Amino acid sequence: MLYLSKLLFKIPSLDYALVGRWIGHFKQGVFAHKNIVHAEKITGERALGWMAHYLIGISFALLLLLICGLDWLYQPTFLVCIIVGVATTAAPWFMMQPAFGFGIAASKTFKPVTARLRSLQAHAIYGFGLYITALLLNKLIL
Repeated sequence: MLYLSKLLFKIPSLDYALVGRWIGHFKQGVFAHKNIVHAEKITGERALGWMAHYLIGISFALLLLLICGLDWLYQPTFLVCIIVGVATTAAPWFMMQPAFGFGIAASKTFKPVTARLRSLQAHAIYGFGLYITALLLNKLIL
C-alpha cells in the first residue's frame, strides 16, 4: 500500500528509521525527544522501524476484528475499514509525532497542514488495504 501511495499520489514514505530510533531509545528510558532527527542513531533502526510498522498495522487489523467480530469477514464493509484507517491517524498525531518532538498533529513542523493531510491520506489508504485484504480472505479462505 505504501508503494501504491508513493506511485499514484506522489506521497513519499515516512522514514521508518525514525520509528526504529524512537523505539530503540526506550531501553534507555527515553520516550520523547526534542527532535528525533537529531537523536543518536540506533543500530538496525530502519529494520526495527519497519517491523514495528507492520506489527502495529496487524494489531490495528486485529482490533477491527475484535470490535466487529469474525463474522464481519464474511461480509466486509468498506466504510468500517475507512473509519478504522482514518481513526488510526490518532496514533501518529497524538503519540508518535509529539514523542518525536514534532508536536501534536505535527504542529511544530514546517508545514503542519501538509503533514496532517499526508497522515490522513496514508491511513485512509491503510483502511482501503484492510478492505481489500478482507475481500481476499473472504474469497480465498472463507
